[in-house]
This record gives sequence, C-alpha cells and structure tokens, in this order.
Amino acid sequence: MAGLDGVEQPGQRGGATAARWVAAADDEQALKAVELFGNPTEEEVRLPSRPESAATARRLTQCVVLRQWGLGPQIAEHAILLVSELVGNAVRHTGARVFGLRMLRRRGWIRIEVRDPSRGLPCLMPVHELDTSGRGLFLVDKLSDRWGVDLLPRGKTTWFEMRVSDR
Repeated sequence: MAGLDGVEQPGQRGGATAARWVAAADDEQALKAVELFGNPTEEEVRLPSRPESAATARRLTQCVVLRQWGLGPQIAEHAILLVSELVGNAVRHTGARVFGLRMLRRRGWIRIEVRDPSRGLPCLMPVHELDTSGRGLFLVDKLSDRWGVDLLPRGKTTWFEMRVSDR
C-alpha cells in the first residue's frame, strides 16, 4: 500500500495471537483428555466406540507426541491423522462398544495401536481420485513407515509405526 511501507497491516498480529490462543486451548483439551481417560503410554486407554471418541484419541495423541515425547509438529500431525483413521475404522466397522488405544516409544520409533474385539481384518483398497471415502488405510500406508494387524484370541490390534529422531 502506497505510503504505508513499514506499517503493520491489520490482522497480522491478531492472527498470530489467535493461533497461539487456539493452540493453547487445544493443548488444554489434550491435557484434560489425559486426566479423564488416562495416559496411553502407561496402559491401554479404553474409549467408547462412538464417533466423538476420534476427537479424544486425537487429543491424547497430541498430548503424548508433542508434550510427553517432545517430537516435532510434522510427526504429531501425521500421528494425529493416522490415529483418527484407525479409530474411525474401529468405530465404523467393528460393532464394538469400546476400543483400546496404546502408544509406545522405543529408540528411533513410535508405535500407536488401536485394539477392538472384532477379528475382521481391515483391507487396503485401491484409491481413485474422486473417491469420497475409503482412504483411511491408504493414508496409514503412505504416512507411516510400517503398519499391520495382530490377531488376538478375542479381536485384533491395528497398529502403525513411524521413525523418529532421538535427541
């Protein structure tokens, strides 16, 4: 804008403040989720098999990956998305009343598991450009370093692993 060089434009500062406020609110909700449901790094957290549990699982993942493990925002973003996909599959396709969420870290890797009582195996389907659903496992396959399913005597655990750098 002519004559306004060096003058801060409206909204520049407010946007950053708003982003910090939203991040702080998200962080607070993530901490509340851990208080309410437990820490999935210490033991399996059991969540009701309802669509709104995906948001709880995302908050738990955010809290663990960013705060507890201190990993970067890119790893956190991918882990949160993939948790949401696995939880969505457990809620939509298993008929379970509850599912379990567990998060593990070992040198150079993180592993996130969703356990449900169904022995029905998830299926990686081909994805086409105009598909409006069915992309969950495709995303898990593309964004994780490895993933799989462990059959249990009563149900299964669907998991993914991602490489991380240890500081």
